[in-house]
Amino acid sequence: MTEQLNREVCKVESDKLINSAYRTDVFAVTIAAGQGVLKRGTALAMNSAGKMVILGTKETVSEAQVLCEANCVLAKEVDATSETTALAYREGHFNANSLIVKNDYTLTAKDKEGFRIHNIILSESI
Repeated sequence: MTEQLNREVCKVESDKLINSAYRTDVFAVTIAAGQGVLKRGTALAMNSAGKMVILGTKETVSEAQVLCEANCVLAKEVDATSETTALAYREGHFNANSLIVKNDYTLTAKDKEGFRIHNIILSESI
């Protein structure tokens, strides 16, 4: 009986994505197709079609390459091989260095301001 009571039932580990107990809020977003598996903590930007893509994605608009603007943070891993709906944080306090962006892309001051406008506070983790 004692052995059963001391058994580990589950293990919770912090992924260091959320920085503080500041309120978080999630909402449903449409993820654009062709991005593969996106992990929790992926920084998302909105494209011109109103769908979310990984931050650092560029698209052609009026014959010019433009960077999609920072919008929200993916709350749970999702397979975006085809267009899908997912949950994303639209508000919260996150560790900037825990966010996932497109390969060879680095968060800019403009990205951080874009997140701030959308009620997402970014800090460096301690």
